[in-house]
Amino acid sequence: MEKFIEYVLQFGNLNKQQIDLIKSKSTEIELRKDEFYWEAGKIVRQIGFITDGVIRVYYYDSKGEENTRYFIDENLLILDGPNSQGNYTPSEYLQAITGCKLTVFYKKDWKEISDTIIGWENIVQKINNKQHTEKIERRSILVSQDAATRYNEFIDKFPTLANRVPLSYIASYLGITQSSLSRIRKNIR
Repeated sequence: MEKFIEYVLQFGNLNKQQIDLIKSKSTEIELRKDEFYWEAGKIVRQIGFITDGVIRVYYYDSKGEENTRYFIDENLLILDGPNSQGNYTPSEYLQAITGCKLTVFYKKDWKEISDTIIGWENIVQKINNKQHTEKIERRSILVSQDAATRYNEFIDKFPTLANRVPLSYIASYLGITQSSLSRIRKNIR
């Protein structure tokens, strides 16, 4: 919980009573490796903040093939879609790649925080904007580069993920086959 508070305080000020309210509305959960935080087609009922571990966001394309969209690691807020006030049913899966620890808020508690703390929505919007910009920057570099350059960029930008994420997921994220990734890695060494 302390990691979440420290993170939020980067985007705005909160007094002790506000921090106490946030703490009282949160729950700490753990996900085992391969366990889902949420699944496509099922209503999302919570907002989370990952304090430890890596979650993979993926979907199935029209051919039924799994495609990794991105990875969520420590100090990232997992909002529940475009409108945290309504019901959101995702088309993607969020699955733990490693054991994970999260601070979560059920939607009614998140709404109470939002209704009680003046400026909370502004703080959340700043966090959301920062994360959205980072996500776009991560993906946009992958569009115009060859496979070897994409892998090298991935290693440069996410050195801690490279050893925590299975190669098959990295290959999917980079839009290449696992055998191509193995060749690229072999040529780098």
